[in-house]
Amino acid sequence: MAKTRIIGIVASLAVIICAFLPWSEVNDSHLKHLVFTGVNTAGSNYGEPGKLNIFLATAALLFFALRKKWTLRVNLFICGFMLAWTFRNVMIFGRCEIGICPQTHPALYISLGAAIIAFVSVLLTRTDK
Repeated sequence: MAKTRIIGIVASLAVIICAFLPWSEVNDSHLKHLVFTGVNTAGSNYGEPGKLNIFLATAALLFFALRKKWTLRVNLFICGFMLAWTFRNVMIFGRCEIGICPQTHPALYISLGAAIIAFVSVLLTRTDK
């Protein structure tokens, strides 16, 4: 298996793991202490964006493992969408609302970095002739 495929698999696993780690934390005197992960955003209207991250990373992982020409093309779309979705999560979980700014945690940025690495590894993977 090519190095770029292995790097893509590891990056996809990192995106999955980061979905369960804390992404941001709100500590306000008027609100209670809230900690948000990708799959647990109780107390907010963020939804659960980590579930889509997990689904896209799992699909990318499967397509990295397969060695067909068409899987690279599909994986390019999947990893591009995963990168865009993860960037959206960074923008949502890191923004200030009504004067309350959350404290972001490293897992949010690790997830973004892993999505970038997965996308670049798809771009650098060679097709079999």
